[in-house]
Amino acid sequence: MLELCDDRLLLTVPTEEDLDDITAACQDPEVARWTTVPAPYTREHARGFVRDMVLPGWEQGTSEVWALRGRATTRTPGDAPADLTPVRGMLGMVGLHGIADGEAELGYWTAPWARGQGLMTRAAAIVVEHAFADLDLVRLTWHAYVGNWPSRRVAWRLGFQVEGTLRAHGLQRGERIDSWAATLLRDDPRQPAEPWPAEAPADGRAVPIAASRRYPVPSRERMAR
Repeated sequence: MLELCDDRLLLTVPTEEDLDDITAACQDPEVARWTTVPAPYTREHARGFVRDMVLPGWEQGTSEVWALRGRATTRTPGDAPADLTPVRGMLGMVGLHGIADGEAELGYWTAPWARGQGLMTRAAAIVVEHAFADLDLVRLTWHAYVGNWPSRRVAWRLGFQVEGTLRAHGLQRGERIDSWAATLLRDDPRQPAEPWPAEAPADGRAVPIAASRRYPVPSRERMAR
């Protein structure tokens, strides 16, 4: 299991020591709104995430998930980094999912106490380079529920090109939701490929999903009738 870093961030595999931070982050309404985490979210959910999803994914080579952490830099005369150590707890999650046949999906969420600092853009950029350089992937995909502009801005900054809206693509707690879809190829520039959408909120915040864009999934009992 690989650690990744730059001069500000450290990406490590989440462990049991992160359970409290994961629990607190996933209890945030915005994380619950835009992801598939259980709601309400408990510490046992966090334990299951690490034990039953993260670690098996690494072992089987089907996914790679990292906890995002900040780093302190002590510099020597001449500004050469001398020591890099974690200084805060878990700041979010970023990962590659469904790794197969030269492709994977990039996913991420930021803890509420770490938003607005550009940290996820940096972290996702590290993972993107790892995906293409180390895993030799050809194509990355990104999906987000329609209205999740903060997530879209991260992907946009990395060069992902939005290819459209997939109707009823996302599945969240028994409902299907329209999703944006974007891709990034290995040879694409790591910078915005198009202007930022004019329809995006000026403050960059997420827009609640319209009720008309949710599609209830029939229960197994109804489908068996």
